Amino acid sequence: MQEGNALHRAVRSVDADAHVAQTAMDAASAALVRRIESVPFSRWHRRARIIVGSATFFDAFDALSIAFVLPVLIGLWHIEPLQIGILIGASYVGQFIGALIFGWFAERRGRIRSATISIAIMSVMSLGCALSGSFPMLLACRFIQGIGVGGEMPVAATYISELSNAHGRGKYFLLYELIFPLGLMGAGQIGAWLVPLVGWKIMFWIGAVPGLLIAVLVSRLPESPRWLISKGRFDEAEAIVQEMEASTDKRLASAAPVQSASAASDLRNRVSKNARAGWRELLSPFYRSRTLIVWVLWASAFFIANSLNNWLPTLYRSVYHLPLQTALRAASMTNVAQVALLLVCAYVIDRVGRRNWTVAAFCVAAVLFACLRLFGAHDVWSVMVLATVSYGIVGSIAAVLYLYTPEVYPTRMRATSTGLATSWLRLASAVGPSLAGLLLHKQGIGSVFSMFALVAVVGAICALKMTETRERSLEEIAP
Repeated sequence: MQEGNALHRAVRSVDADAHVAQTAMDAASAALVRRIESVPFSRWHRRARIIVGSATFFDAFDALSIAFVLPVLIGLWHIEPLQIGILIGASYVGQFIGALIFGWFAERRGRIRSATISIAIMSVMSLGCALSGSFPMLLACRFIQGIGVGGEMPVAATYISELSNAHGRGKYFLLYELIFPLGLMGAGQIGAWLVPLVGWKIMFWIGAVPGLLIAVLVSRLPESPRWLISKGRFDEAEAIVQEMEASTDKRLASAAPVQSASAASDLRNRVSKNARAGWRELLSPFYRSRTLIVWVLWASAFFIANSLNNWLPTLYRSVYHLPLQTALRAASMTNVAQVALLLVCAYVIDRVGRRNWTVAAFCVAAVLFACLRLFGAHDVWSVMVLATVSYGIVGSIAAVLYLYTPEVYPTRMRATSTGLATSWLRLASAVGPSLAGLLLHKQGIGSVFSMFALVAVVGAICALKMTETRERSLEEIAP
């Protein structure tokens, strides 16, 4: 009996010591997060945003480059419509795999290491695409390149989000995210100008060389302090937070509230009570609704956006019989529209909110696609105007989703959840262009616009259920 009592006392002592240790860690975490929230955006933040943004620029450039190569390769290699869909879809299948792998890797080995490897892969494979001499070889290189492209964007979005504080996070993040459509626009303008003059391989050479340099620069960035905190690496996090604080003398007088250590611990225990660690927690009672909404939003927005992005140059050339350079220039205007709308979005998103912008944008896009179906599908000028504006609107939703998704999940699974969410965009982007090609062949261009209108309606309905996150700290939104 005495031995049993001694054992019980020892167990209680161990539990008490563990509770004290956990409480101390929670207090240290809360203190560091509070300091992160108090530092306004400064040159320290700008440096990280510019370097990571440069990687995102070439992520976008590499993703879209095939659209401006295809009109040439169709005649050069005698590629059939089905092969076009397969080539476009192969990259997105690779991106699906990359989003899952690198999201998982970023949770375990850090945001910076994960981003560096993914950038290196997409750059080396861009070189492989430039050296391709046949359809099978280009297909293989685009698939592997897609793994790097798919891994970079969700990890980069997670990293930038974790450097941000609650006040003005939407503007700060979307100004970074603006670099993605700039990359698309760069691909469009460079493709329209250089491909007819120099040849199709120039698109892949441009993606390869700068990307390798950027991979080196990204590898030298500081790790996310929030990730270090989540791993209990407080000394390393402290050093980075001190760098942030040293970059500016200003402090936010009314930083967003951060939960106390005890409140955070209690809430985390309640949230995790019925959840298992890892991906399964995404479907735990607390996060299930958020997760399903996010997945549908990603699939809806990118089903439309990437179908348009990849097919418009070929549609202008093959359906409307525009000259090659005219077709490429017309297609490139979609990304100009996206940049303009996203710039507006960046400056109003913290006022109107993530949910309101997303609902309104989906509704407007649905109306424009319906107009194309009813009145404009056979008029190339109507298609140019309405499809360009529609893409710009849907493209702004895509950027908002990169802002919103890391906000609604905690640090312990932020990269994983963002990677998994973006995997739905990859699936939708693989299915969308293929389905658009099938409908175009069987029923004509009008049926394609009808499909886009229907998907936009689904997105608008789903967006009504979004959790509003503006002006709230990440720790407050997602325990």
